[in-house]
Amino acid sequence: MRGCARIVAAAVLLGAGPAVAQSALNWQRYDVGANSAAADVPRAVFSEDAGPAQDGTGRRFASADGRADLTVQSIDNARGLSPAAFLAERNPPPGIIYRRVTPRFFAVSSIRDGRVWYNRCNRASGAMNCVLINYPAAEKRKWDAIVTRISRSLR
Repeated sequence: MRGCARIVAAAVLLGAGPAVAQSALNWQRYDVGANSAAADVPRAVFSEDAGPAQDGTGRRFASADGRADLTVQSIDNARGLSPAAFLAERNPPPGIIYRRVTPRFFAVSSIRDGRVWYNRCNRASGAMNCVLINYPAAEKRKWDAIVTRISRSLR
């Protein structure tokens, strides 16, 4: 029943929209390691451990119902590529809807298979520290505050 309670709690919290107190989402800092990526994770939403990051060092988290996931990771950038060059080498899919690239970070987002995908990477010494978030496109407005906090908390 514990898993069902998490699903109901996450659905209620997301359904309530921005009026929900941020503390109700049980924000916890996830730190990949010393001098590496770290970000705030709403554990009431991303309650499941989904294993190691598929690229670099880090962790994946999933919602109890499996409709959303989050990865916090640090990817080697020993060559010191700029965020623009790093993004170009990653060969992002066509049709990016949102793109912001600065000398310190990049953030890109689009919709694929009914889900929003969002990726932000901050330039760090010898690495790019990243968050990748996927969630239902039909719920974009409900996710905006969560995505913003995770993105802004990325170290």
